[in-house]
Amino acid sequence: MIRRLAWTDVALESVPTPKGEMALHRSLTSGLCRRKGDPAGTFWGVGDRGPNIKPKDAVSRYGLDDLAPLTALKGAKVMPAPAVGPALARFRLVGERVELEAVMPLHAGDGTPLNGLPPPELEGAETEPVFALDGSPLPSSPDGADSEGIAARSDGLFWIAEEYGPSLLLVDEAGLVHRRLVPEGSASRYAGSRVPVVEALPALAAARKLNRGFEALAMSPDGTTLYAAFQSPLAHPDRAAHDDGDVVRIWALDATSGAFRAEYAYPLDPPERFRRDCTEGPVAKSDVKVSELAALSDGSLLVLERVTLSTHLYRAELGEPLPAQFLDPAQRPTLEQLGQQGGVPLLSKKRVFSGDDHPEICGDLEGLIVLEDGSLLLSNDSDYGTEGAVTQFWRVTP
Repeated sequence: MIRRLAWTDVALESVPTPKGEMALHRSLTSGLCRRKGDPAGTFWGVGDRGPNIKPKDAVSRYGLDDLAPLTALKGAKVMPAPAVGPALARFRLVGERVELEAVMPLHAGDGTPLNGLPPPELEGAETEPVFALDGSPLPSSPDGADSEGIAARSDGLFWIAEEYGPSLLLVDEAGLVHRRLVPEGSASRYAGSRVPVVEALPALAAARKLNRGFEALAMSPDGTTLYAAFQSPLAHPDRAAHDDGDVVRIWALDATSGAFRAEYAYPLDPPERFRRDCTEGPVAKSDVKVSELAALSDGSLLVLERVTLSTHLYRAELGEPLPAQFLDPAQRPTLEQLGQQGGVPLLSKKRVFSGDDHPEICGDLEGLIVLEDGSLLLSNDSDYGTEGAVTQFWRVTP
């Protein structure tokens, strides 16, 4: 049974444009999680970097023709309200309705809010160019984050995954960021940050493709292991490896320290299996991505794999991890170059749900939790309403 739950977005501001108002609202469901010990029905969400839109969509939808030259810049984004940054949210599920209980902007110990601006460039890594509505470039920031995934620790704190670094933020329920874990060799990007920065992640993480860093987190039922999934194959050793890649790395990390333990190769579906998207136009390998994880009581992972309209949920069994050499940036051929046919151990997976069979479900699904009764709660990323989308919650009962 599939049911859409009642929900009303919280308005932020309205931005005038040549083609009418850009109505912005809170977007708080890029990732979802539950926390042990909370009252029944309580769950948590995290919003991403803030309102942003591709230059071509800003031109076509809002008539912002002065932004047309930016369409040629790879990965460029326009941020109509750069003061709005990432935030933690607490929700309550009441019957067939979702209620927002609190919003906590992520902030440093001195109260300075985190923002959605990318950190300074790192040699060898791609960095998103961002612009204001008038086309002027926005600055980089050592306290910028594009938060996408969330998981709760047994002590009540949260790990939040973000795509820019990529990095992991340790956050309490008030939104205070206690520390930021970054890839080895990248701490210089965060010079001047008001958040303590620790080089605790393997250097290879910095090889993420533009806008495709850490996307999904899940905590093991015993609270000892944090699973972190990249959104897409790494651009390792180059962009071609990403474009042709068909495996995503899932890392197992120590839940307390974030120290690396093991990595697994998750096999992505071929593009033709995403039927709703294929009816809209060509789908490339690089369009397929992992957007959410949930850890199940039997030790397996529930993986949300999608394009835009099509979403598949898979139960993936954690089998043999990858050999240690694949974590070495100097390893050739890389995991991404070898792919599913390269003889590396792959996670076995079984589909348990497909949004292609339920066209009433919206696209851009990025949030997933397993509720107390075993049903699933799915949510989309509304992108703060920049393109007219609203937040939707869907309950899936087996």
